[in-house]
Amino acid sequence: MTDRPTSARLYSQTESDARGNFVYEGDLHRPGLTLPGLTSEIERHLEGMVAGGRFSVRGESFAGGRKVIVDVLDVPADLSLEEARHRFETMLRDQVERFGFTRSNILQDYMTCSFYSDVRISRSYWAVLASRNGSANPVASTMPLAAFKRAVRPGDQLRLVAAPAGHRSLGTVRSIVAVRSADLVLEGPSYLTLPGARAFACDGTHVRIAIGNERRPDDHLLYEWIRQAA
Repeated sequence: MTDRPTSARLYSQTESDARGNFVYEGDLHRPGLTLPGLTSEIERHLEGMVAGGRFSVRGESFAGGRKVIVDVLDVPADLSLEEARHRFETMLRDQVERFGFTRSNILQDYMTCSFYSDVRISRSYWAVLASRNGSANPVASTMPLAAFKRAVRPGDQLRLVAAPAGHRSLGTVRSIVAVRSADLVLEGPSYLTLPGARAFACDGTHVRIAIGNERRPDDHLLYEWIRQAA
């Protein structure tokens, strides 16, 4: 059996021919690899490629195929500038695509691939970047997120002490109605989404949730946690 040819070029360097055909097969493509196995290999590969980098790679299956989602948790580089961020995202996608293949024709609206890829810069990255640059309203992280979820109770209250300019709930106090795995249900009702561990800090009295982005990496919500009497 003849081995299928693989591309010496990266995905972003591959162009369609005159008839609109785009053909790419990555040098790390392994046909038949399960989605969990694929995402594990990609995560190890990315962390080996980027010194000091941490990534979360997960997969989704749906009727149209499979998707590999890469969340950037931490890298030494400052990605707040659009050009630097675009270069980094392109480099990551090139590395991810080395594990797959794509056949498409834009003129015929045709495409088949081993998986779709999605590279995202997570809130955790912006929280880490802001911390390196000097965050406002720092909170000592003495109570991890998992411990906070175990300790917080319905009937406790949260007072919003600090938030991005113009936040309509600044200074308000809301009781916690329910504690769920991914969020807190507050009276109103409103919902407080709990972030990843790197975007969360709690010292037992204050809770800081990073909500930064490329424009404002240090955006955050700072709450006073008022526990109900035992």
